[in-house]
Amino acid sequence: MTIHTRMDDADRRNRLDDMAQGVLSTAMDRPDGPLKVSGRAPYAHEVQPEGMLHGVFVRAPRIGRVVSLDDAAARAMDGVETVVTDDRLLRNPAQGTANEAPVQGPREVFYVGQPIALVVARTFETARAAALSVGVEIADAERAPVAPQDYDSPDKKQSSQGDLDAAMRDAAVTVDRMYTTPAHSSAPMEPHAAIAEWDGDRLTLRGSLQMLKFNRNELADSLGIDPKNLRILSPYVGGGFGSKLGVAPEAVAAAIAAQETGRPVGVALSRQQVFEATMRRSETRQRVRLAADAEGRLTGIGHDAWVSNLPDESYSEPVTQATPFTYRGENRVIGHHVARVSRTCAGSVRAPGEAVGITVFEIAMDELAHAAGIDPVELRRRNIPDRDPTKDIPFSSNMLAQALDAGAAAFGWDDSRPAPGSRREGEWMIGQGMASAVRVNNLAEAKARVTLNPDGTALVETDMTDIGTGSYAILTQIAAEMLGLPPERVEVRLGDTDLPPGSGSGGSVGASSSGSAVFLACQGVRERLAEAMGVAETDLTLKDGQAIADNRSTPLGDVIDGPVEALGHIEPGKTSKAVRQATWGAYFAEVAVNSVTGETRVRQMHGTFAAGRILNAKTARSQCLGGMTFGIGMALTEELMHDARDGHVVNRDLAEYHIPVNADVPQITVELLMEERDPWTNPMQAKGIGELGICGAAAAIINAIHQATGVRVRDLPATLDKVMAGLED
Repeated sequence: MTIHTRMDDADRRNRLDDMAQGVLSTAMDRPDGPLKVSGRAPYAHEVQPEGMLHGVFVRAPRIGRVVSLDDAAARAMDGVETVVTDDRLLRNPAQGTANEAPVQGPREVFYVGQPIALVVARTFETARAAALSVGVEIADAERAPVAPQDYDSPDKKQSSQGDLDAAMRDAAVTVDRMYTTPAHSSAPMEPHAAIAEWDGDRLTLRGSLQMLKFNRNELADSLGIDPKNLRILSPYVGGGFGSKLGVAPEAVAAAIAAQETGRPVGVALSRQQVFEATMRRSETRQRVRLAADAEGRLTGIGHDAWVSNLPDESYSEPVTQATPFTYRGENRVIGHHVARVSRTCAGSVRAPGEAVGITVFEIAMDELAHAAGIDPVELRRRNIPDRDPTKDIPFSSNMLAQALDAGAAAFGWDDSRPAPGSRREGEWMIGQGMASAVRVNNLAEAKARVTLNPDGTALVETDMTDIGTGSYAILTQIAAEMLGLPPERVEVRLGDTDLPPGSGSGGSVGASSSGSAVFLACQGVRERLAEAMGVAETDLTLKDGQAIADNRSTPLGDVIDGPVEALGHIEPGKTSKAVRQATWGAYFAEVAVNSVTGETRVRQMHGTFAAGRILNAKTARSQCLGGMTFGIGMALTEELMHDARDGHVVNRDLAEYHIPVNADVPQITVELLMEERDPWTNPMQAKGIGELGICGAAAAIINAIHQATGVRVRDLPATLDKVMAGLED
């Protein structure tokens, strides 16, 4: 049977609380943990078929049009099988949920490092050496500039209400500042990789991909084959952060090469290729205007963003995504401007939009608090709206005030507003800063199949992926809770397009969407059991392989004589339009800034978060820890640099692209507001949390630097040269 729910007609009763099995929401360990720590979890490039060949990309050394490829030396090398120059090779990865091929054609070079051919050899070392020997002649061609110049302003991404100019003119306190954030790289631990193998006209591809139901269509469209003849396997993904949302050049190239050679072909990108041939977060320039009365209540908000991407890409960083609803203010202007550049493709990086938009906006809010002489926490509390001020619709829930209060108490926030630079410990200046956390909440269509066996075991199947976020754990817990089984009696199979299509991992939709599909499938199983026992489903209790109803306990094997299977299917409905759904939180940080060197050290950091029902307290906390660590990098170290002459990525490895390491990260504390339930979101009343932890985290650190030193850094990251320049001024 199939249980199909749209969130405009879903039963919003708290059915999971009725179950009360004590499995869901606990800090259960990951079932896949032992496999991962013992090296037995098969990642994309680790299940290598016998006779597999290795492919290495030839990269474009400059922008223009490929006139010729001299591959004679490469083909002459012992062990080289072929050099692929097929027109189906991808220019760049597909955007998330594209569901079709991205731009193809290796002859037109839009950015330095673009894959333009694939050398295939019997060993990786031979393929790499041969790829480096290929001579490439590129002629000049008209291309977009390498740095942003002219900007388009799509009409659908502009909005305004009221009269912001008048509000700024009449306000008691104003802020009008320009801020910049650099490009960022996802830099996942596992490089992009794929292994392709053909059996007749059927292709099997092992890939490091996040959203398989879309990836299958994207890959099939790129190759010109029927998606029914394609199977993708991604049971384990070593991090994605958005860079693996869409099918990428390595998957298409491996498939073409495997078809041409008649043998399996694996392509694994080097770390340098990961930086220059996968998605980057666009750099941003943001102007924030704030108008407030003498009490600090906002009367006007302006937020303009300038971003960039390649030509022919519809995606642009949604910087202002949360600005329309986070704070009050009747006069508003939202602007969005896109430049076309010859750089690596811009796409989704963890929490696209809010990660940089909320960060900048929360720095501006701190500037307003200091200008108005109001405690930063109190300023934010005064500006929490009762309804979405742009759409005039209610919030499904708004936990910002609770997060601010709980976070301030847990951190020990000093609301006495000491003067910037007034606290010192030797040559170290000490300061505290805070920021709000906000992230939109979404639901995606998802399906899952659940099978309950008479022996009291269950199987959960969906093509949902686990990119390190805990999908295996959460789906196990949902099924165990609904079916009254201990977690070890539940098996979860993921990452296979032969299974029902889940939501995929991305946009913080995975746990709530695919989890809801599992919930509904389990409900279908329960209804079958209840029917067999002649009772209503709500009167049925399942516990440890026993079906309990009407004061009688019956072993499952006596209720069903074979497996009971149900398919759960959820898709968004009208609730996404009727109310404003979001997740909420607050960050607090203390930093020490060296008055001699300008070095900043984060001494402590705390985050309080509300995201509906927390499905697993341990994996949720881990997601928040990871997001806040991202925030430390955004505030202090991370900056993807492009050469102004030709646009190539200068720092294309982890030695030069500085992500936070252990020495940069203090003991971070996380508080989850476990009591929240949001009945508008999905049958489980849960929300996404994977991206919330980064949305504004950097701002708390930047604001703490200002409190410590009096230096306001508006050009992120706050490297020591920028801090020192402010100290010298």
